[in-house]
Amino acid sequence: MATKKSKNDIIIFDTTLRDGEQSPGASMNLSEKIRIAEILEDMGVDVIEAGFPIASDGDFEAVNEIAKIVKGSTVCGLARSSKGDIDRCAEAIKPAASGRIHTFISTSPLHMKYKLQMEPEDVRQEVIDSVTLARNYTDDVEWSCEDGSRTEHDFMCQTIESAIDAGATTINIPDTVGYAMPMEYAAMIEMVMNRVPNIDKAIISVHCHNDLGMAVANSLAAVQVGARQVECTINGLGERAGNAAMEEIIMGLRTRPDHLPYNTNIKSELITKASKLVSTVTGFTVQPNKAIVGTNAFAHEAGIHQDGVLKNAQTYEIMTPESVGLTESKLVMGKHSGRHAFREKLIELGYDLGDNAVQDAFKRFKDLADVKKDVYDEDIIAIVDDAVIRTNDIINLEKLEVLCGTEHQPPKASMTLNVDGKQKSAEMTGDGPVDAIFKGIKQLTGMEPHLQLYQVHAVTQGTDAQAEVTVRLEEDGKTVNGQGADTDTMVASARAYINALNKLLVKREKSAPSALSA
Repeated sequence: MATKKSKNDIIIFDTTLRDGEQSPGASMNLSEKIRIAEILEDMGVDVIEAGFPIASDGDFEAVNEIAKIVKGSTVCGLARSSKGDIDRCAEAIKPAASGRIHTFISTSPLHMKYKLQMEPEDVRQEVIDSVTLARNYTDDVEWSCEDGSRTEHDFMCQTIESAIDAGATTINIPDTVGYAMPMEYAAMIEMVMNRVPNIDKAIISVHCHNDLGMAVANSLAAVQVGARQVECTINGLGERAGNAAMEEIIMGLRTRPDHLPYNTNIKSELITKASKLVSTVTGFTVQPNKAIVGTNAFAHEAGIHQDGVLKNAQTYEIMTPESVGLTESKLVMGKHSGRHAFREKLIELGYDLGDNAVQDAFKRFKDLADVKKDVYDEDIIAIVDDAVIRTNDIINLEKLEVLCGTEHQPPKASMTLNVDGKQKSAEMTGDGPVDAIFKGIKQLTGMEPHLQLYQVHAVTQGTDAQAEVTVRLEEDGKTVNGQGADTDTMVASARAYINALNKLLVKREKSAPSALSA
């Protein structure tokens, strides 16, 4: 069980794999979820909410496998208040060294009337029944009053008291729709602490959404008045405008101990690595001016700022780049570098890969070194993230040839794909080379999703830089993002589109249970 050691210890509850995956376009396969769970464990995250087991067989498998693998963090599954949800969640977390069931029900007048269509007393009884059932499976039970920030205070206190009496050890008060203001939210947490008679038997948790850009501010304001668990995600990933960003929570605590004298177990030096991994897996590129992990977070263009930083970094930097794992890019590898040196570089960059994965990455590296004069750390990271984490894909690119330009009209793409173990080839023309590639992939896979987004950016500087392509596809109301990297933009485009199709295949298996928003 995740517990605070002292009154100033903050439990970090990461929900990237659950709430983060609910972000439109975000979808992760099993190997990707395991990879993220492993880095969260390495970071020192106290609780990893690994998924929503009842949602699909894939979600159940992910929670179950993570429960088997992760030893240093509590593995948590989400469940609505129904018996089926809780039973399934209990089964999923059963292998965990430390497991938690997180159950919830809406408590605001709006949600009870229109979503649940239940009377308040029936909701309160549901709270008691669900927590009691969950407690039969584990002594680590978290209960959430969904839409807490719009819940009437009297009823909130009644349900919290009932949940604790039934055995809940953590009480989460979420700002589900991102409606609250910092002072208002802090006052609500204080109100609960003062009015609920048995509140000392539970840890108060906060789960804030970013609809008004207040998620981090609300979370830290709640910590100041007594909340001791913060629910957050890497890069602030999550439904609608997202959740409180873990990296901002952590560095806010680290940077302002004068106002926030609290401790966490998080190794902040792994923040950048985790951010890049989640960005690659989900296809959600981090905005350049994003706090802590954006590419511009430690960049100084104005002359007066540059001069100040050179004289003393503290003039314009309130934290060091190294404190979040950001190091200066170094030219370290070339086409003559051997497998041993490459493996050492991977270890230096924080990758612990098996022999087969190293071999796959090394082959990509040698291919890259043949066409790119200078190979930087960022290039190697892109290689690993693009190729190695995408094991078990059903669709893979085998070969691609594109003819375009003034002498080749219309542009033509010839390709071979491996689709579920079978090689298929096609030749297709299009309005442009990318259009021809995507049409060819559609023909070979039989999948016809709608293309919502296509964007390209360079991994490093120079005309020989790898292109990183992001696409967003939509099918029957479900959206996914895909990414691909290569020095050839057309190859990167094909990989990105295929990556998105593989994610669509995963997402087709997911259901959308009601009240999946706590």
